[in-house]
Amino acid sequence: MSVGASLDQQWARIRGRLKDEVGEIAYRSWLQPLSFAGIRGGEVRIVVPTRFMRDWVLTHYADRIRNLWAGENPDVLSIDVVVASANAPSMLMPDENGGEASRDSDPVDGAVGGGPVPPAPAPRAAAFSQSASYGATSYIGSSYSAGPPSFASDESPTAVASVLEDRTDISAPLDPRFTFENFVVGKPNELAHAAARRVADATSVTFNPLFLYGGVGLGKTHLMHAIAWQIRRNDPNRKVIYLSAEKFMYQFIRALRFKDTMAFKQQFRSVDVLMIDDVQFISGKDSTQEEFFHTFNALVDQNRQVIISADKSPSDLEGMEERLRSRLGWGLVADIHPTTYELRLGILQAKADALNAAIPLKVLEFLAHKITSNVRELEGALNRIVAHAELVGRAISLESTQEVLHDLLRANDRRVTIDEIQKRVAEHFNIRVADMHSARRARAVARPRQVAMYLAKQLTARSLPEIGRKFGGRDHTTVMHAVKKVEELRTTDPAFAEDVELLRRMLES
Repeated sequence: MSVGASLDQQWARIRGRLKDEVGEIAYRSWLQPLSFAGIRGGEVRIVVPTRFMRDWVLTHYADRIRNLWAGENPDVLSIDVVVASANAPSMLMPDENGGEASRDSDPVDGAVGGGPVPPAPAPRAAAFSQSASYGATSYIGSSYSAGPPSFASDESPTAVASVLEDRTDISAPLDPRFTFENFVVGKPNELAHAAARRVADATSVTFNPLFLYGGVGLGKTHLMHAIAWQIRRNDPNRKVIYLSAEKFMYQFIRALRFKDTMAFKQQFRSVDVLMIDDVQFISGKDSTQEEFFHTFNALVDQNRQVIISADKSPSDLEGMEERLRSRLGWGLVADIHPTTYELRLGILQAKADALNAAIPLKVLEFLAHKITSNVRELEGALNRIVAHAELVGRAISLESTQEVLHDLLRANDRRVTIDEIQKRVAEHFNIRVADMHSARRARAVARPRQVAMYLAKQLTARSLPEIGRKFGGRDHTTVMHAVKKVEELRTTDPAFAEDVELLRRMLES
């Protein structure tokens, strides 16, 4: 086994230990981007893509990484965490004998002194840089002019640079679940979905900006992530930044604090696609709006794609400058309407398939009828009943669903009216509400009407004559006959009984 291979195996084991200790989310955010560059004289060099990540690793994980390395290799005394920039010119580094070794990865920069102080981000092509070493006792600063040591590893500097290429330290991570394949399309979101697909697959800018808006939990963020995934899949070389408006504001304030706004401007204005989620959060933030306005104009002038999401249309964004509202409405504005029953049912069925859970259709229909606020709440309810069934070993049913979601359903608790009963029953049996009052006696109309009368008797305090009057002025004996007929059918027809029970639970809970 070669020395290089042995070191790589040690690093792989250390990464595995770190992942087990810190958890999947923290590992993916902070430790997965770390790259092992080599070892020399008891010092391990680890490369990270950004200054901010370097500072975070030094502050929170450096001790643990050094201890794990020492456990794998007793010769390791310290670690050196450096930042590599894929766009800066590479530089020859002297080997231990003073000669020129192979080219190292691109110049690095880092904090020096007694601890990691978050500096302003340096321009990517900066000729001068420093590294921050975390040893057994202190941080050690060095620069290329002093000739930093070369490192032995079979991972070449070119490979390290390629790993770090196109990494953006400010771009938020994308959720692998949020793809176009997992997006359920219905009438309320078909325009937004079609526009998102067009922008994601286009080789030239078609709508600029694409502005998506809608209420909470209707799929804006899902579409934003799906666009980013598709663009990266079609052309990995395109530079995409996706982040929230809040994060944009934070980055701008940080640049002001460290007097490095030029690096901020360069970072945002050199991308191919800029995606800002929840832009309403910069409402009332005048300085941030000013910078966003100029960034937006610069990208549009360069024919770079801009994609924005918000909870309201551009014209309705309060606290936003008029000129910015006007710019945001330049391209295509696509709204996402509240979900319909059919769309909610489709989302639940897709989610149930993804969970590989056997859920009765009646339960899915019950949830689609009862939870109408947003998709997140709908999926959360489904996750709860599936988890309950797995943990307690109880089959999923309407009864268990109502018990598990009692708090969620209680929020919709209200007095049931005959008008509401008629509307719900008409929707369920796909007839018109007017048929509840008509004289039509066809079974397709009469049976639902009888069910509505039965439920009115069960769920309201209205007398039989009052119920009859609400159904087109019918006699109370007609209501009595309907109640008796429904009770008989419930005992002889299981499917009919399930329909009635489903309607009752939707109305009363």
